[in-house]
Amino acid sequence: MERLLSLRDAHPYLRLFRGRTFVIKVSGAILERPAARDALAEDIALLHHVGIRVALVHGGGPQLDALCEKMGITKEVVAGRRVTDARTLELARMVFRGQLNSELVSALSAHGVKAVGLSGGDGMSVVGARRPARTVRDPSTGAEQSVDYGFVGDINTVDAGLPNLLIDSGIVPVYCSLIADQSGALLNTNADTIASRLAIAIKAEKLILCTSVPGLLEDRDDPRRLVSYGDLGTVDELIRQGVVSGGMLPKLAAVKDALQGGVPRVHLIDGTRPQALLLEVFTNEGCGTMLVARRDDE
Repeated sequence: MERLLSLRDAHPYLRLFRGRTFVIKVSGAILERPAARDALAEDIALLHHVGIRVALVHGGGPQLDALCEKMGITKEVVAGRRVTDARTLELARMVFRGQLNSELVSALSAHGVKAVGLSGGDGMSVVGARRPARTVRDPSTGAEQSVDYGFVGDINTVDAGLPNLLIDSGIVPVYCSLIADQSGALLNTNADTIASRLAIAIKAEKLILCTSVPGLLEDRDDPRRLVSYGDLGTVDELIRQGVVSGGMLPKLAAVKDALQGGVPRVHLIDGTRPQALLLEVFTNEGCGTMLVARRDDE
């Protein structure tokens, strides 16, 4: 941690990334811990104040789960993705756009950052269509089933105009995990997917996924088996081996999408760890997983 207190150590990275764009995804697991949320907001504010262009996307799965349970709505997840009926969508709008989005904007404002809360429907900046019923195969088990995901959206287009306009004006856009269809109706979409597509659209230097786990693990039950550096082949191999399952599957799909779409580096870090974001960005060794399309040593 002492390295973070030294501007001398951080200086090369400050020079390298000043004026570059980072897309940072904040998981719902972080947002349900006010202390962790506020600490991460402070680190994001530091990036912003030293001249790194930042856009945020956040999830809210745990909070939506809790509200659904309170309202007597059964949660259904297939291959790591939530099935969203009309009642769940209504609650998602309340939790994602209403509560969590405003709380994260307020946390940034407390550290001197101008931020604007958004959904994909604002400015029709993230537009898609309701996902049709499809046959889903779980890579870890091989089992197949037909699934109607309900009011879940697949992204068709991301208009970089609005987020870039805000970023150019010194304002941090904060997207919740809702997109719009062509009529403007909101749909529930995985936050990692939105972050990936946004990073591609605004030509981000980095996509940083802040989760509640150390990064990508070779053994999901052993946090010491961290993959500190890898590429698309690493991701495919861990999926093939069945090491990755559940909610990590859509996350890694988003990672692959970003790398194949031209984002140079994707990072997975434990955003509940104090100063993890700064460690990952401003030190050579980092603290999580960094993934590239193809390793330089191959």
